[in-house]
Amino acid sequence: MNVYHITYAPAASSVSLYFWGCNLNCLGCLRKNGIYDCHLEDVQADSVGGSDVETPLLLDLERVMKTLEGLKVETAIFMGGEPSIDPELPQLAQALHRRFACHNILLTNGFMVPDLGDIDEVVFSIKAYNDHLHRRYTGQSNREALRNFKTLSRSGVRLRSESVFIPQFIDVEEIEAVARFIASVDKNIPYRIDAYIPVAGGPWRKPLPQEMDLAQRVARKHLTQVSVLKGGERLRFRVVRII
Repeated sequence: MNVYHITYAPAASSVSLYFWGCNLNCLGCLRKNGIYDCHLEDVQADSVGGSDVETPLLLDLERVMKTLEGLKVETAIFMGGEPSIDPELPQLAQALHRRFACHNILLTNGFMVPDLGDIDEVVFSIKAYNDHLHRRYTGQSNREALRNFKTLSRSGVRLRSESVFIPQFIDVEEIEAVARFIASVDKNIPYRIDAYIPVAGGPWRKPLPQEMDLAQRVARKHLTQVSVLKGGERLRFRVVRII
């Protein structure tokens, strides 16, 4: 199994499981700033540069479940890296359902669609709609991912979408193109726009609050539920390291 890091928000009864490895090579990947949960108070002391770090210790299913013993888990979030490339993800989701009856959320780039039998919600990250931009940013065409988004919308699983706003790259025009695509599938799919966080070696700056407001207004022309994270929000819940 590819799980290497687990954090917990006691007030929310929420556990986050971090998966090692990805099938994209995003230029603005937050893992370039560190491989651990950025909400941890001690993360600056323990984080290391993302792409150059050696593979951390990976946990098997038994170790993960044993680590969670004694916790109240109402929500389990699978994040990365890219959880969908782990063939044991469905087994883990099933084990968590059986043990905790929790709400399982998969954060994914959508290039692979695993068995969703024990996944309750999918948060689908659309990097770009323009295939040329997507190739520049990730190294891959987005056509398979966009097809999978349409498939997931018909699957019955709860679906949300998100993109990262990058000034002068994944900018207002591209955000509107993504919103227009989502609306062509279902205008009621929630869409969140995240402010880009500058990463090591990246050429882009952090967006201004007014740029995020404009992106939200543009996306709302096509979608009924659009939210933004501008990057200055206060943490809602304290997060602690489990492993």
